[in-house]
Amino acid sequence: MNWLTKIIKAGEKIKTAIHKRASKEDIANSDWTSCCKGPILKKDLEDNLWVCPDCNKHHRIKPNQRFDILFGKNNYEIFKTPIPKDDPLNWTDSKSYKDRLKIARKKTGMNCGMMVVSGSINDIKITAVASDFDFLGASMAAAEGEAFLYGIQHAIENQTPFLCFSSGGGMRMMESLISLSQMTRTTLAVNELKKNNLPYLVCITDPTAGGITASYAMLGDIHLGEPNALLAFAGARVIQGTVKEELPEGFQRVEKNRAFVDLIVERKDLSEKIGTLLSILLKKNSAISTEEYETTKDSQSLSNIA
Repeated sequence: MNWLTKIIKAGEKIKTAIHKRASKEDIANSDWTSCCKGPILKKDLEDNLWVCPDCNKHHRIKPNQRFDILFGKNNYEIFKTPIPKDDPLNWTDSKSYKDRLKIARKKTGMNCGMMVVSGSINDIKITAVASDFDFLGASMAAAEGEAFLYGIQHAIENQTPFLCFSSGGGMRMMESLISLSQMTRTTLAVNELKKNNLPYLVCITDPTAGGITASYAMLGDIHLGEPNALLAFAGARVIQGTVKEELPEGFQRVEKNRAFVDLIVERKDLSEKIGTLLSILLKKNSAISTEEYETTKDSQSLSNIA
C-alpha cells in the first residue's frame, strides 16, 4: 500500500465518522434534544413544560405528560379502553401491521394511540382524551375509535364535560375503511354528548390533520390552540402543487386559522383557561336545563287545565 492509498483511506474514515448519524434510539435515550439555538437539556425543557424558553416552541409531549401538567402529577385516573382484534385486514407492506403495533406499544407503553382519563380542574370533574404521536403518528383506527367512544360514554354517564387534545395525521391506512368509519363514529358520539348538554372542548396540538381535522377536532363548543400548532386537512405540499402558487408564511398554523380556533393558549395557561371556560359553560348549561324544565312543567300544567 503506497502513501497515496493510505491518505485516501484515512480521509474516507474521517468522512464516514463526520457523517455518521446517531440512531433514533440513541437520540431518544439521550439527555439532550435540539431547538432554535441547538442542543438543550431535556430536563431544562421539561422544567419549562416542554416549551423552549427562547423561541417558545411547544414541543410535542405524551398524554401522561400533558395530563400531569393539566391535573397535577398522577392526579388523575387512567381508563383501560376496549382493544379490538389487531390487524383485521392482514395488512403487510415493508413490515406487517402486527409488528408495527408491537413496536408502537413497546415504544409508548400504551395499547393504542389514545389515553382516556378522568381528573379535576377547579373542582370540576372532567373526562379527557389525548393522543400520542409516537404511536403510529397518532393515526386513528378501530382501537382509537373505541377509546374515544369510551371517553364520551363515561362523560355522559357521569355528567362531566369532555376535553379532547387533538393530534395526528388522520386515519390509519392499515385498517382502510375500518379506520375511515371512526370519523363517523366519533362525530355521532360528540352529537350524543351535546344532546346531554355537556360541554365539549378541543385543544388543537401539533399536528392536527387529515380525517382528525375533518371529524371530532372541529366539533368543539370552543376550540383552543397551542401556539404554532399545525391545523390542516391536506398537506401544504399537496396544496402548493395544486394551486401552483407560493403559500404564505405560517400557512396552516393555528394563528392563521382564527376562523376555526377561538383562543391561542400557551401550555402554562391551559389549566386555568380551561377551568374558567368550563365554569362559564356549566353555569350556562345549568340555566338552559332549568329553563327547559320550567317550560315542560308549564306545558304539563296547561294540559291538565285543558
